[in-house]
Amino acid sequence: MQILHSVWHDVILLLSFIASILGLVLLAQTNQAPVEELEETEQILFRMSFAYWLVYCIACSAQKLILPDWEILALSVKLTAALSYFLTFACIICLPLHRVAVRQVEE
Repeated sequence: MQILHSVWHDVILLLSFIASILGLVLLAQTNQAPVEELEETEQILFRMSFAYWLVYCIACSAQKLILPDWEILALSVKLTAALSYFLTFACIICLPLHRVAVRQVEE
């Protein structure tokens, strides 16, 4: 059961890694048109969330490749994964909060 869980986690991690790359590519293509400052802030938050998730996927994959003898490297990769996970979460939470703040300023 543990092996099946690990395989599904790896597959979902790989798919989310590919989706994050595609998201960054799509955001880079839409950036060519001039946008307002408020829309630019939303695009930056989207880019940050995709980039942080890429770092999380890479760090999670690197955890499986690091030998147990390399304790300092393993600890730094775990901290990188945790930090990038929380930064991704923070960017995702900031998106609706930013929209609410913009609507309150307009009113």
